[in-house]
Amino acid sequence: MSIRKTSFVKGEYYHIYNRGVDKRDIFLDKADLHRFLQSMDEFNVKDPIGSLYENSFVKELGGKTSKLVKFIAYCLNPNHYHFILTPLLEKGVEKFMQRLGTGYTMYFNEKNKRSGSLFQGKFKSKHIGSNEYLFQASAYVNLNNYDRNGILKKSLNSSSWVEYTQSTNSNFCEKSIVLGQFQSKKEYEKFALEAWENTCERKEEVDNFEFI
Repeated sequence: MSIRKTSFVKGEYYHIYNRGVDKRDIFLDKADLHRFLQSMDEFNVKDPIGSLYENSFVKELGGKTSKLVKFIAYCLNPNHYHFILTPLLEKGVEKFMQRLGTGYTMYFNEKNKRSGSLFQGKFKSKHIGSNEYLFQASAYVNLNNYDRNGILKKSLNSSSWVEYTQSTNSNFCEKSIVLGQFQSKKEYEKFALEAWENTCERKEEVDNFEFI
């Protein structure tokens, strides 16, 4: 049995990512994207839930539960995803990712009349050990579905870029750790686009770039 190298510590930040098995698409339509986004929220609870449907009634009744992780940024592409997370509880990342992966795979397999694994093994993770690295990683994740000019590559994806750069009521991500270091969202946008352009250039220069 393989042992995960990363030890997830409360208060630390981690880049989490994975792709579809055999690089297959894991989001085939907007309904899939919506389901995964919903799962990112609904499965992020300390106490297990019976189903997304059942959990919706708990929320309607005002029920509250502790979250397992805090999202800093995310990006969903047709065949892979990226998160920046920090655990709020012991084993929070592991529990959340297990529930998310299992729950979404069951949904996807039932919908598409398939069986077997959907994701390429265990999710990958990298510790983000400094604020500078966190800012760079946020730019990488927020803009992962954009080209080097900041133009959306495909319509079938979603990211926290809009949360970071536009006026919105969405507060899914905890953005203050990043945006608090900039004078405005515009200043962050400029920084992120420059950082992303540099990353795209590096991708072209390095055959085995460490991120997917």
